[in-house]
Amino acid sequence: MTSARIKQKALRLGYLGCGVIPAGAVEDYSQRLDERVSSFPQSKERYESLYKLAKPREGGKSIIVCTRRFNQYKIPDSLDGLVGKIYLVDSRVAYSGEHRATLEFEAFLGMLGLKIIRGRVPDRWAAAKAGLGKFGHNNFIYSEEHGSQVWIDAWVVDKELDYDSVEPSCMPACSDKCHKCIQACPTKALSGSFSMDISKCITHLMYRDDMPDESLWPHLGTWLYGCDICQDVCPYNQGKFVESEEFPLLAEFEDHLKPERLLGIDEETYRGILQPRFWYTDEDESWIWKRNALRSMINSGDAKHHDLIRQSCNHEDPRVREVAEWGCRECGLRPQM
Repeated sequence: MTSARIKQKALRLGYLGCGVIPAGAVEDYSQRLDERVSSFPQSKERYESLYKLAKPREGGKSIIVCTRRFNQYKIPDSLDGLVGKIYLVDSRVAYSGEHRATLEFEAFLGMLGLKIIRGRVPDRWAAAKAGLGKFGHNNFIYSEEHGSQVWIDAWVVDKELDYDSVEPSCMPACSDKCHKCIQACPTKALSGSFSMDISKCITHLMYRDDMPDESLWPHLGTWLYGCDICQDVCPYNQGKFVESEEFPLLAEFEDHLKPERLLGIDEETYRGILQPRFWYTDEDESWIWKRNALRSMINSGDAKHHDLIRQSCNHEDPRVREVAEWGCRECGLRPQM
């Protein structure tokens, strides 16, 4: 009865679906990581940190998984190709309706006598196990109605519940004949179905605090934070973004996310406005946004950025200077001394 009440509450709060599985149901996620490490040994270090997600949390008995859509929101045209859609409409933002619903759901679990065990689980893996979606070739979870435009929330709780039948994790949502996402991946991070070299994935490269290999820079396009390419080309996603609602305060952030403005962002603005909203970069990592903004301008091919590229060869941060010098070589410019 508890599981039925949990699911009813989730649906009333706007979730698409809710599933309940044993905490140990995600342990075979480690086998998928083994396969990734074997296929991409150069990325072993980056995958190793994910193994802990497959281990049941201490005291955890069950995993409650919920999915919600985010394709109802309007995405500013000016941010297309710059910031991944899911980051623009992040349901963890404190002033969003989704965040308030999440807090209410967690309070409801507490009222039922369930203690939430804090710690991450492999959300997509758990959602697939709970029967809430299937994997696409690009490793995203797909729902039949909303494609991959779904957000996943998962909680580990301290009691056994009534469980859903655990599904195989790699049931494909895509046709075996369609590999558009793989073919479209600029960095070739996607090189096969249900596989990915994390060290080449644009999304992961956007907020890491080390410099990507220079050979990848021309292929990172204009992206500043995240990447939507493999989802945008997917036939299952066509027509799924209905864009009928405004996400709170997104319009106010639009101007802050212009590459020219990011390149010159001051620390007060970064720490007070940008970083709290896009927190995969830390408070002392404004240089990552500046690096990404400069590379975005270089890859845009727009001559209006040439003066800024040249000027950035004198930037105070050596990592930004490195990108500027590369940009001058790419654009045939003489660095400003």
